[in-house]
Amino acid sequence: MAERRWENVRTLWSFVRPHRRTLALGLALGLGTTAAGLATPMVSKAVLDGLAASTPIGPIVALLIGLLVLSSGLGLVQWILLGRMGERVVLDARSSMVRRLFRVRVGELAGRSPGELVTRVTSDTVLLREAAASSLVELVNGTIMLVGSLVLMAVLDLVLLATTLGALIVVGLIIAVLMPPMAKAQEQAQGAVGRLGGALEGALRAIRTVKASRAEGRESERVISEATESARQSVRAVRYQAVAMTIAGFGIGLATMLILGLGAWRVSEGALAVSALVAFLLYTFQLMEPVMSLTTTVTSLQSGVAAATRIREIEAFELEAQSEGGVRRPSGDLSASALTFEQVTARYAPGAATALQDVSLEIPRIGHTAIVGPSGAGKTTMFSLLLRFLNPESGRLVLDGIPLNEWSLEDLRRRIVYVEQDTPLVPGTLRENLRYTHQDATEETLWEALRAVRLDERVHELPEGLDTVLSTAVISGGERQRIALARALVSTPEILLLDEATAQLDGLTEAAVHDVIARVARTGAVLTIAHRLSTVIDADQIVVLESGAVRARGTHTQLLSTDSLYQDLVAALRITTTVS
Repeated sequence: MAERRWENVRTLWSFVRPHRRTLALGLALGLGTTAAGLATPMVSKAVLDGLAASTPIGPIVALLIGLLVLSSGLGLVQWILLGRMGERVVLDARSSMVRRLFRVRVGELAGRSPGELVTRVTSDTVLLREAAASSLVELVNGTIMLVGSLVLMAVLDLVLLATTLGALIVVGLIIAVLMPPMAKAQEQAQGAVGRLGGALEGALRAIRTVKASRAEGRESERVISEATESARQSVRAVRYQAVAMTIAGFGIGLATMLILGLGAWRVSEGALAVSALVAFLLYTFQLMEPVMSLTTTVTSLQSGVAAATRIREIEAFELEAQSEGGVRRPSGDLSASALTFEQVTARYAPGAATALQDVSLEIPRIGHTAIVGPSGAGKTTMFSLLLRFLNPESGRLVLDGIPLNEWSLEDLRRRIVYVEQDTPLVPGTLRENLRYTHQDATEETLWEALRAVRLDERVHELPEGLDTVLSTAVISGGERQRIALARALVSTPEILLLDEATAQLDGLTEAAVHDVIARVARTGAVLTIAHRLSTVIDADQIVVLESGAVRARGTHTQLLSTDSLYQDLVAALRITTTVS
């Protein structure tokens, strides 16, 4: 447990370390402010001694005013400096997490809620800021103020110091007992906030289904239940904090009363000067600030450490292996090249069922290959292997005679263009979406791709044309799919993967998609997955998958006469058996 806590503290420090000079300057300013505060009671004692001795006190009063001005000025500069540093820590932490999330293996993100990850990037980093910027400085300042006050109190009177130390030790022990359950409650509260973000993000993403299913109340309750749990844990933490603060205040107050009574008795006995008692009481009052500040600072640091724990979990995600292989270019005639599966077995997690089992398959680098089969047959797994979202457990994939794991991810994915099943569009304009995989595409290339998917006239009707910001209010589901296809065409792909790309298209648009497939298949490879087999009838090769294995392969006509599963798929989907 202690080792893990130190690991989390090191994670917290890793975000502060690049700003250690700024932090050191902030500490120096804080020390100046603290020193001015520590000097004030002693200067006040000198004023009282001067009054008692009828000596001039003007210079001493001026010194008091100077200390006040100095303390205020240093505090202002420190506040601004550390506030700016805190925001930079937040920016660094968010930048680090965002960059890492986009480099993480797809499998690492598959079982995690996007909303929960967003919460780590947004709210957890705010807690990190408070801990990294203000809390560290307040911890040092408070400690110095506490130790400095005790040292100067020892100079004034050892008997009264012993009374003060006794009270502080009791307060410290009680607070130490309260800290661990407070930290646990804060960590659980942050976890509930993350789950809340995940639940809300998922519900809003499916808002049409939620409303159509009359599930607004159920989804609201599910999200609110996480908010309630977060509030419950936060209240627990606040309760512990309130008890700790109350005990700290009560202990200092009790110590002040004891010091006042004991100090008055020592003054009456002639063992202590009145000015020394007043200075000692001023230090006692000053102790209230560092003790209370240290209590809240430890609480804030615990929240920061809990946030660091959740941030460290993202840092533990496995990244995609970046192959050191150089840029590969196929040589000779592409029609002689192939994309080959050689006895490939794959599963999504150790111990899980196999998604593909001993698959051997050769896919020509020119032409249209269709992959069909029932749900769970392994179709999408094949695409994941081709894009190296997933690595095979055994066997290998070979592209143009070179094992796939020897290609750099950059070059491999430059050759392969992928149209997802849900065809998501990235936030931004139509132009930005079309250029997403080919940033330097010309205007003419964009319009040519739009014409190929029969969207050019529709884009001309949009209020801002290519610069229209896309949303569900602007484009339909079918248009979204055609934009995704146009984005693929802009890149002039060598290998085009269409994962159920025609599932939502009307007849006219589907015909346009068939034209695109035929166009790309003349110069490169097209692999399609579709629930609607009308998109694969004219494929050069159809591969039938069942339970992760290749069941059959051939043309539409051949499979209709030889494979019962293919016949069932065709019959179930009412696909015409006439080949034009």
